[in-house]
Formats: sequence, structure tokens, C-alpha cells
Amino acid sequence: MRLPSLSSKRIIRALRRAGFIEAPDRGKGSHRAFFRQDTEGRVRLVIVPQGKDIPRGTLFAILEQAGLSKEGFRKLL
Repeated sequence: MRLPSLSSKRIIRALRRAGFIEAPDRGKGSHRAFFRQDTEGRVRLVIVPQGKDIPRGTLFAILEQAGLSKEGFRKLL
């Protein structure tokens, strides 16, 4: 099953369920930044464009930044 294009609000909600926290002073203009520490101790920073539907290509880039699989992300939706 393919991932559809999603609103930034749904993506942000899923990232929060995955343990991401909004990064203070990192989001600029129409983008918001979120971070979390992964199991290996690295900090993952994810940038999400805000206020519109996010195309699938951008969504895949967000998932890669977050270290999430498509299936893992789908469960968070």
C-alpha cells in the first residue's frame, strides 16, 4: 500500500507519537523542526514544511530524516 500525500498536521502528529519534540529556535518561516535521540544516541532532526499537503517525495525525505519505515509511520497515523 502506498503512502498518500498528507497534511503537515497529520505528519507532525505522527512524529510526536514517535517521540519527536519541537526544536526551539530551529523552525524558520513556513517550516517546523522536530528532534529526538535515537537508540544509538544520535539526535535526529526532522524539518517539516507547514500549512499544506506534503507531496510523497517530501514525505519520504521526512521519513528518512526521522529514521522511520513506511510501515512504522503508517502505524503512527
